Amino acid sequence: MDHRSDAAREDLCLVTGASGYIGGRLVPELLDAGHRVRCMARSARRLRDHPWAGRVEIAEADATDPESTRRALDGVDVAYYLIHAIGGAGGFAENDRRAARTFAEAARDAGVGRLVYLGGMDPEEDPSPHLRSRAEVGRIMLDSGVPTVWLRAAVIIGSGSASFEMLRYLTERLPVMVTPRWVHTRIQPIAIRDVLHYLTASASLPADVSRGFDIGGPDVLTYADMMRRYAAMAGLNRRIIVPVPLLSPGLSSLWVGAITPVPGGLARPLVESLRNEVVCGENDISRYIAPPPEGPTGFDESVALALRRVREADVATRWSSAGVPGAPSDPLPTDPDWAGGSLYTDDRSCRTDAPPERLWEVVEGIGGERGWYSFPIAWRARGVVDRLVGGVGLRRGRRDPRRLRIGETVDFWRVEEIETGRLLRLRAEMRLPGLAWLELGVAEQDGRTLFTQRALFHPRGLAGHAYWWAFRPFHDRIFGGMCRGIARAAERPRAGDPAGRR
Repeated sequence: MDHRSDAAREDLCLVTGASGYIGGRLVPELLDAGHRVRCMARSARRLRDHPWAGRVEIAEADATDPESTRRALDGVDVAYYLIHAIGGAGGFAENDRRAARTFAEAARDAGVGRLVYLGGMDPEEDPSPHLRSRAEVGRIMLDSGVPTVWLRAAVIIGSGSASFEMLRYLTERLPVMVTPRWVHTRIQPIAIRDVLHYLTASASLPADVSRGFDIGGPDVLTYADMMRRYAAMAGLNRRIIVPVPLLSPGLSSLWVGAITPVPGGLARPLVESLRNEVVCGENDISRYIAPPPEGPTGFDESVALALRRVREADVATRWSSAGVPGAPSDPLPTDPDWAGGSLYTDDRSCRTDAPPERLWEVVEGIGGERGWYSFPIAWRARGVVDRLVGGVGLRRGRRDPRRLRIGETVDFWRVEEIETGRLLRLRAEMRLPGLAWLELGVAEQDGRTLFTQRALFHPRGLAGHAYWWAFRPFHDRIFGGMCRGIARAAERPRAGDPAGRR
């Protein structure tokens, strides 16, 4: 009999950040290990479509609110703290500090048996602002009075991670790269599967273990080495790398933002952190947790696994999923007209002979490689303009080419609501003088399939009203063409279908 497995089933683990890249992958690992899991989220809706949602408890709480956090931690044995404002502006460090202190104090008051925190490496010399903030959070957890494991990782390699996306697109798009000095900084990357192994096993550590641990893979490489080895694993020609010492972190982040799907606001902390050497200073974790069953995952193998997931469209979570689709105070398009002031709308509809399920396939598969079914040059231009003013642009694409979940990104939109077979609502995340949504609906009417499309815009100030009316003349070409294009796409046979079948 496996007594450890029986003991694990008695544990209740709380996972914060469950809608994010790490948390979304950790939850099923904990469930498979026999733990009970409670997920803490500001909105339960954001977890609704995850495949494991029916197997967990969900507690709505904000880590900066002591009362709701205390309720979420009630009865918890092990709490995973996976919250960090990477890419945040201005006062991100103070926000991180406040959330960490609130959470740590609530965990102590609730009698939580263990805290587990995943942060970055803690370099001694001139750490970047984000590494410094992550280290401060680690120390807050250790000082909480609750036994704490602080796992310190450098670059995490896995399908959907921001670090992997940055590496992937820089290497694939630039056969000759003019690069900043940080490409020669030594890094000890670690595979996401190994990170999850250490996180899961940390739940079972003895109560007298309370400290930080460096975790890393078996390879120590420079970023230039990583790009060259990625190229070899992806079957690309050897990349030529020409370092330019004058490229500052700020200029580097703009360069990364222009080449990769990672927006400048997120690219900057990643780039700034690469100026620091992030190599394990100890391997004490091995005294408490055995290595992964198949041994530590090397860089080449982790890249091969990530590439296979990307090519098979089997990416479980993605870095962009961690964003927040609008503030709680923002109006919704379902609010009455008076709730948030002016609300401009552009309503379109068309009937099609395609069956409703086929039309829904087209609607749910919109964006990414399939585009937006109208005036592609205008969509690309809007994406370029958005990148130039510091927005996310179109390069984020989507996690899966066929399926969507609440909270996921689709180019410069985020899924705000999805009712399978009936409604898809997207909230715009491009830079706008207001809030914008796009609603796509499928229904049956008089024996035919009805496609409805609604663009909504809630302007902010005079600039918002001017923006709507300036682009109003182009709506028929963009939105009208989109409505007609989606209906036509639904009427075309699928690739590989027999003739006549939709």
